Amino acid sequence: MIKVILKRGRDESLKRFHPWVFSGAIAQIQGSPAEGDMVAVYSSEGEYLAAGHYQIGSIAVRILSFDADPLAPDFWVRRLGCAVDVRRSVGLDVSGGSGTNCFRLVHGEGDGLPGLVVDWYDGVCVLQAHSVGMFRAKMQICEALRELLGDSLLAVYDKSSGTVPFKAGLDPVDGYLYRREGFNGEERNVVENGRRFIVNWEQGQKTGFFLDQRDNRALVGRYAAGRKVLNLFCYTGGFSVYAMAGGALSVDSVDSSARAVELLDRNVALNSGGCETVCRSFCTDAIDFLGAAGDGAYDLMVVDPPAFAKHRGALRNALRAYQRLNAAAISKVAEGGLVFTFSCSQVVDKITFANTVFSAAAQTGRSVRILDRFCQGADHPVSIYHPEGEYLKGLLLYVE
Repeated sequence: MIKVILKRGRDESLKRFHPWVFSGAIAQIQGSPAEGDMVAVYSSEGEYLAAGHYQIGSIAVRILSFDADPLAPDFWVRRLGCAVDVRRSVGLDVSGGSGTNCFRLVHGEGDGLPGLVVDWYDGVCVLQAHSVGMFRAKMQICEALRELLGDSLLAVYDKSSGTVPFKAGLDPVDGYLYRREGFNGEERNVVENGRRFIVNWEQGQKTGFFLDQRDNRALVGRYAAGRKVLNLFCYTGGFSVYAMAGGALSVDSVDSSARAVELLDRNVALNSGGCETVCRSFCTDAIDFLGAAGDGAYDLMVVDPPAFAKHRGALRNALRAYQRLNAAAISKVAEGGLVFTFSCSQVVDKITFANTVFSAAAQTGRSVRILDRFCQGADHPVSIYHPEGEYLKGLLLYVE
């Protein structure tokens, strides 16, 4: 492999198993790697450290292996098999026996596979490559998934067109890497904690469903009984379905995507048997809807916006947006009401997010207590050597 030589003193993070090499740490590259090539990383003293995918940008190498033999033939089967075992250890199996048959199967750095996401939807694996290296390895990944999952696997769908670096000039087109004979669906009914959802991986956002909020949705369901609920940025209605099942008096769901609201309505209908909750959906801007809502009209709000900051350059504007949004929610919620508020922006850490919500609360002048703090589910593991992987953070607020 091509050698990447680090500057003196810039090898400490790799020796602590951090999976990134930044471009500023590199002294020289012996050879001319193409983006996505496997390269070996060495210290300034010539000590082998790790190997990974080379890429153009501030993160120059995403580490796949700290082993001396990083290109072993069974690498993908071993690494993906470990990810499957981690899910089984927390009660999530491709058999669906736990009452949940949809979950994240591979979570990038958390599974030692930086740049790769694979979500499982009752027989369908939806793959997203966030790096050129993973995109180029997608058929090897597909074959390893087929070997590991056997007859449980119906299809592998590559949905990398919106995630692979656009400057790489790959012109990716989404499509099936594998499809069992006779399988021709673009959506599937899945089960999460006994709740049913329709997931469309071909046309939906991300891989079709926001699996990271599974545990937090269940908590909303526990608090919803007898409350009037507003679900902002509702997407296909995950929180709405749980609130309805939890006995909410009413649930209003708001999203700007007509396609998402259409699927929301189908999910509500799918779970509404014997339910007396009044459910309404609104295809409009969530912030505008909240601004026009009457004071105290809702006593439980879910505020789960998309990532306002996808890179550090957008951080300042993102924090202003989070502050305005949370100030509006806190000022509008009924006395004694609850606000579940979230950020999925990786560059906004949990302390910064909490401070931003504090500023929003102070702006309203209302008394606010933090009752709980949230993160992503166990199927989105965080490597202890890569704390940046804890991207989802949330707070449960009690507002007087």
